[in-house]
Amino acid sequence: MKRFIDYHLTTWSTQKSFKPLLLRGARQVGKTYAVRQLGKKFDSFIEINFELNQKARSIFAQDFHPDRIVKEIGYLTNQEIIPGKTLLFFDEVQAEPHAIQALRYFYEMMPGLHVIAAGSLLDFAIDLVGIPVGRVDFLYMYPMSFLEFLYALKELILFRAILQHDIQQPISVIAHERLLQLVKEYLVIGGMPEVVNCWSLEKSAATCFKIQQQLITAYRQDFNKYAKKNQIKYVDLVFDNIPRQLGKKFKFSAMPGEFRKRELSPCIDLLVTAGVVHKVYHTAAQGLPLGGQIDVDDFKLVFLDVALAQSALGLDISQDLLSFEQPWINKGEIVEAFIGQEMLAYSNPTIKQQLYYWASSERSSQAEIDYVAVIKQAVLPIEVKAGVGSTLKSMHQFLQKHPQSKSGLRFSAQNYHVYENIHSYPLYAVSVAIESESVKNI
Repeated sequence: MKRFIDYHLTTWSTQKSFKPLLLRGARQVGKTYAVRQLGKKFDSFIEINFELNQKARSIFAQDFHPDRIVKEIGYLTNQEIIPGKTLLFFDEVQAEPHAIQALRYFYEMMPGLHVIAAGSLLDFAIDLVGIPVGRVDFLYMYPMSFLEFLYALKELILFRAILQHDIQQPISVIAHERLLQLVKEYLVIGGMPEVVNCWSLEKSAATCFKIQQQLITAYRQDFNKYAKKNQIKYVDLVFDNIPRQLGKKFKFSAMPGEFRKRELSPCIDLLVTAGVVHKVYHTAAQGLPLGGQIDVDDFKLVFLDVALAQSALGLDISQDLLSFEQPWINKGEIVEAFIGQEMLAYSNPTIKQQLYYWASSERSSQAEIDYVAVIKQAVLPIEVKAGVGSTLKSMHQFLQKHPQSKSGLRFSAQNYHVYENIHSYPLYAVSVAIESESVKNI
């Protein structure tokens, strides 16, 4: 399946000067597949999975000297490793954190060898041993975007229509309606590669739902790997309740049972580190950087994938698919999470991205902006509507209180439209609205 990350991996591999690469992202978002695809462009590709290969882990017990490590891996795999011709891939590297430390010496002593390390719980290993600062590069992966979803379904005409359309004009009504239908499809299938592949090949909602449930089980099983024994029940509780609070400021008081914030808050951070959920921080949005004006205790939480969030609640997607003709009125929170997921998917993968929202601090006002983003160094408010969304009271209030923000964005079921300083985009056009560099280079 074609992924935007492929462009960035190829760019890294073809540079004259490069560093070892850490590929970061949650379980099952496609990291291993992407590296294997890149490996086809090299004369040789060697993959070491540290969870499966105990002998490979022992190689790093002696020292971090690249010459010795490469020689030992050659003995183990019966393959010659040649700088400039071989791609060496350390997968599930969290099982051998010393391999992360060794990357520094690959950069310093064997700079011509292409090395990538990845793992489903990589960030926990990084917290344990640190990062060789200045000696490695990073790329972040997320679930498949809506554009990648279209490509996987071979909807290439609509794929190109989004990228090539003049945003100053409405798109064809036929194309618009078909794309909105596919957005609805994405909301219940999601962007996890295995599920998307299943849907593209079989169109079996029941099979897709089964895979989603298996993925959720895998995420639960990971709790034992990174949570302390006394934390597991709290992590499980938070995991279950995040989908129920989508689109809302997260409240510990809304959790069932009599639990304290000090017990639950660290568990949220564990899920964030695992990449299973993302925090959307409240920001005053009075200037740059947005992260310098946040309230760390005021945040929303979104699942890494909108379809998994619904599946975690037990939604039978085969039934939901049958209800596509129903109004979208009850899908507001899911659509809001979808836009956040899209914003991350099209963001610069070399930087860890953060999502923000804004809400009025005045008690008499209930104004709230779903997202605030920086596009071309301008702070822009972003409103999300599951339907056509005609009212924009919060948007106008934000712009009034933030004179440095000259315009706003709205994503809805409407066609492309501009009215005064509000630019409206269809739900399927997030990549165009935020002017993604990844998309420009496809």
